[in-house]
Amino acid sequence: MKDYLPLRVGKRFSSFQLHKRVLWITLIALILTVAVAILSLGMGEMKIPPLDVVKVLLGIGSEQHVLIVEQFRMPRIIIAILVGAALASAGAIMQGVIRNPLASPDILGVSGGASVGAVGFLLLFETASIHWLPPIAFLGAMLTTLLLYALAWRQGVTPLRLVMIGVGIKIAAGAIVTLLIMFSPFLLQNKALLWLTGSIYGVSWSDVQMILPWTMLLIATAAILARRVNIQQLGDEIATGVGSRLQLDRFMLLMICAALVGTAVSVGGDISFVALLAPHIAKQLIGPSFGGALPLSALIGSLIVLIADLIARMAFSPLDVPVGVFTSAVGAPFFIYLLYKNRNH
Repeated sequence: MKDYLPLRVGKRFSSFQLHKRVLWITLIALILTVAVAILSLGMGEMKIPPLDVVKVLLGIGSEQHVLIVEQFRMPRIIIAILVGAALASAGAIMQGVIRNPLASPDILGVSGGASVGAVGFLLLFETASIHWLPPIAFLGAMLTTLLLYALAWRQGVTPLRLVMIGVGIKIAAGAIVTLLIMFSPFLLQNKALLWLTGSIYGVSWSDVQMILPWTMLLIATAAILARRVNIQQLGDEIATGVGSRLQLDRFMLLMICAALVGTAVSVGGDISFVALLAPHIAKQLIGPSFGGALPLSALIGSLIVLIADLIARMAFSPLDVPVGVFTSAVGAPFFIYLLYKNRNH
């Protein structure tokens, strides 16, 4: 037991043990995320050396550097970190509940529901304030998850039914989005397609203030429920046998997943495959235990979106390519690899 570090939240609320190797790998992921964030803060039309960026963060930078870093670049970097962490955490929860490495919110229709809400708002309410877009996307994700759960219910909900119904909802959501775009004016189509691709261009500090508390609260809640996810991974019969409130726990976890997705896509659009990639990479590094996989997945998700955003800004400058283009370019072949790897399961 010397290799484990016990952690407890309250006397009876939640407790779990983390392997020291997990802590080291998580620390390395944190250092990499901070390093890429500092590098990204210095990249743009005006290059700022990493040391000068650190000076700005410490409050001793020049006025010009402070203006560029804090006002123009930092909101985008923080949003990339939060969006990546939220999507990756949602993916980790979904894979834990479904017990399948191929499960993710975008594949099971949760992101599709957010897309229907957001695209419907952009195309049908073109004169309405854009500030209504985040809550509409959030509401779309939550309502879709409730629909998914209701349709999958038959004296309880099983992972297999969730997958089958979720894939159907994803296809239906995609069809609705396509119809909305087809019958809309050209200019509105471009706006909707940009959102569907996934972009964090033009975000501000108000966006950071909007999603920061929700992202932190939801990830912390998922961490507290880590033991319940671990029990569900043993199978429904074992989970019920050890006294788990299986259906209630599953519902709570799916709603947290939906809330994380809604929070992320409300400002970042439909950024694909992060929720699939990050948890799978985390589990390959440290194993399936949810208590360790959740924070590592969040950091890897942040790192993926940060790197994708850096490439999006710099590779085709002065064009600002949507982040989702690069996450999809990596995620699509990775998904095919997972399908091939799990073809016999």
